[in-house]
Amino acid sequence: MTTKRAILIVLTIVSLIPVILSLIASINQPQVQSNLQLYQTNLVLQAAESSSENLSKFDQIRESVLGKNPYEAALKQYQDARQISEKNLNRLENSLKLFNEPKNELNQAYSNKILPIFSENNEQNKLEIEINKQQEEIDKITLNIGVLEVAQGNTIESLEILNELQASSFSPSLKKIANTISHLSDNNEPILVESEKIIKQELKGWFRYYYLKKLYQIQERQDDLIKLQKSQQEVAKQAIIKLTVIAMIPAVGGLIGVAIIIFCLIQLGIKKESAILVIDERFKWETPWTIEIPWQVLVVGFLFFGQIIIPILASFLSLNLTALGLRGTAFYILGTYVALSLGGIGVLYLSIKSFFPLPKDWFNFSWSSNWIIWGVGGYLVALPLVVIISLINQNIWDGQGGSNPLLSLALEGQDIVVLAIFYFTAAIAAPFYEEIMFRGFLLPSLTRYFPLWGAIAISSLIFAVAHLNLSEVLPLTVLGMVLGIVYTRSRNLLSSMLLHSLWNSGTLISLFLLGSGGN
Repeated sequence: MTTKRAILIVLTIVSLIPVILSLIASINQPQVQSNLQLYQTNLVLQAAESSSENLSKFDQIRESVLGKNPYEAALKQYQDARQISEKNLNRLENSLKLFNEPKNELNQAYSNKILPIFSENNEQNKLEIEINKQQEEIDKITLNIGVLEVAQGNTIESLEILNELQASSFSPSLKKIANTISHLSDNNEPILVESEKIIKQELKGWFRYYYLKKLYQIQERQDDLIKLQKSQQEVAKQAIIKLTVIAMIPAVGGLIGVAIIIFCLIQLGIKKESAILVIDERFKWETPWTIEIPWQVLVVGFLFFGQIIIPILASFLSLNLTALGLRGTAFYILGTYVALSLGGIGVLYLSIKSFFPLPKDWFNFSWSSNWIIWGVGGYLVALPLVVIISLINQNIWDGQGGSNPLLSLALEGQDIVVLAIFYFTAAIAAPFYEEIMFRGFLLPSLTRYFPLWGAIAISSLIFAVAHLNLSEVLPLTVLGMVLGIVYTRSRNLLSSMLLHSLWNSGTLISLFLLGSGGN
């Protein structure tokens, strides 16, 4: 065994440990997708306040999303979300118990040798933070359930929920708002002096509007009530437009994608040799290097640099992400991703430099070809395939398995600067770097050892696992295979980069529109 290969084996083991730990940790993390229905529910509640002249435009959307009674359906959605969150909390608490259980000699020896590198205490602290976050999320959902119970006319049930929340919640702000709205809901209780201020500070979206309206009605503040309702009409109109965009664009794109898939299957039956779906040995790349080169690039340039070097450099900066705010966090994510990209592409260049000039079709960027057709067509095909797989996947994972943290931040961030940074990171930087690494380099390298379909499947699986969330492995593998087919047939990295960018752009736009429903 050469010294270089021995070093590669050591770096592989060291780099894979945090990857495996991240994948294991993602089992107990909730999916962002499990909360998306709540954000859509909030938009529907906003749109439900639309005046009668706009009601006909909204009726079909409302009925298709939440049925004829949006408040009753919204209550059911929040109750279901609380059940999922309580399951997540249960799993997290059970995982934390494992750290507190006495270890036998074998487990203790394992901990003493392996875990100090990554700090067992740090993993325990992460679990405790996640438990606190999950409990706070449950309390917020419970508060909204209490508001929706009042909207349904179930005042007694609402007061029970709000009183229980005041007694059990560890959050002072949640206790304060629960106390405020319980006084507004109970005719026997006086209205608190700071009710308006607390409602504006602690409630968002439709929930804020509902209790401000209730407060103004009780206090007979007609001018403020008229202004509030007028403002809400504008919000309702915007909510209708957002719901239409969220529902219609994927639906129309998906139908076109299904039509393209049917066309390709028919073409495959008629023109077997020249059909789009025919991917045989004619399309293989001439690969001048052995498997050691892609092994070296992935381990050193992607895993070791991303999982070891960047975290160490970040620790020297002693950055407190919670203190940075959304803008600071957005810049931090962009900075780390740019560093990862530069490091990865640098290692790639140094690894294949001795093989220059490369054979034909390697890292091809051709602006004059039909890359736009391939990119847009691939995106439309990916829509129905990934959506179907994602629906199956959600049933498998039951809201668990983790998600890209950028998705949660995109839901929260309504700052244009934050969204611009996220867009650049997800829709420009990520497609550029990941397509060079996984489609431009890894996929062709694997064709030296595997048939093309095998190379596409393996590179897609590695691409999916690299996102470090178990629940995303299946849908991202399917997306990776579409990207691989598009790149293999088009022989142009611009086409797969465009597809990748369109996919991430569509996700970010949907998250932004959904997130705006809570404000």
